[in-house]
Amino acid sequence: MKEMENKLEYLSYHDQLTGLYNRRFFEKELKRLDVEKNLPLTIVMADVNGLKLVNDSFGHATGDELLEKVSEVIKKGCRSNDIIARLGGDEFVILLPKTDIYETEQIVKNINTLALKETVSAVNISISFGYETKKKEGEKIEEILKKAEDYMYKKKLFESPSMRGKTIGAILSTLHEKNKREEEHSHRVSMLCQDMGHALSLTESETEELKTIGLLHDIGKIAIEENILNKREELTKDEWQEIKRHPEIGYRILNTVNDMLEIAEYVLYHHERWDGKGYPKGLKGEEIPLQSRIITIVDAYDAMTSQRSYRNALPEETAIEELKINSGTQFDPELVRIFIEKVLDKSFY
Repeated sequence: MKEMENKLEYLSYHDQLTGLYNRRFFEKELKRLDVEKNLPLTIVMADVNGLKLVNDSFGHATGDELLEKVSEVIKKGCRSNDIIARLGGDEFVILLPKTDIYETEQIVKNINTLALKETVSAVNISISFGYETKKKEGEKIEEILKKAEDYMYKKKLFESPSMRGKTIGAILSTLHEKNKREEEHSHRVSMLCQDMGHALSLTESETEELKTIGLLHDIGKIAIEENILNKREELTKDEWQEIKRHPEIGYRILNTVNDMLEIAEYVLYHHERWDGKGYPKGLKGEEIPLQSRIITIVDAYDAMTSQRSYRNALPEETAIEELKINSGTQFDPELVRIFIEKVLDKSFY
């Protein structure tokens, strides 16, 4: 009975995932420590950068692994009697009694140094911190907590975007390490996109953007199981549904980076069809962005002319014939003509 009570008490004050204290304990402890003998009393707020991106890309089990690693890093960087709690989601808090701002800076520096050495699924650990110290008896602890939180969010505004950019690079590398064929396919699609940009007399920056879309168009496949991506037999209905999720996953990943909002949209629509029978939105004709219509053609051509896990590469003539047959249904007919004549340097008629 006593053992059961102890277990229940432990659970009521601890975070199940990380084993750290929880919000309930933190709120109780904050009141207890808010006395004159503990001054200066410093509150450190910490927020894990890129948790949503990791969850969307690698799944929630990897997101949990990231949170566990972060909690270990924070514990190692702190002193044995510091109070560390997970408030929920990606937020942690550290209570530092009898600790001034200089000692706090050292603790935060220790944690950041340790975090730099850790990765989860090739993604670097990045934490944004904000802290404030109660120095005098008259200061309200709620105000100190609010200031620490505000500073942390300001830091996150600057630190998170660059971290997300790096994370996208890491996600792409991980996908390419998992599947060499995906890497080769992305690079070929990217180069054909560049040729298509020139054929359409796009500006240099538009052509560069098209190249980038080509490189990133299948980034959402990071969340698809390897055994499905590499399957030699025909895919089952469920497996096919799983594959069809990759444009939306790619969109969610890229949509976390401000510079990539448009690219995210083009990636989302690269499996739409000219006749409106594509996915995920069923867009039709020129409702589909030009960049997505280009990727659809280039992606299909490269897929046909490359070795796949379930079939050999098709000859160029066969692939061109397929593009022509599906011109006006799957593909934008005018873009198919330009691709065949100007990029492949073949006759359309």
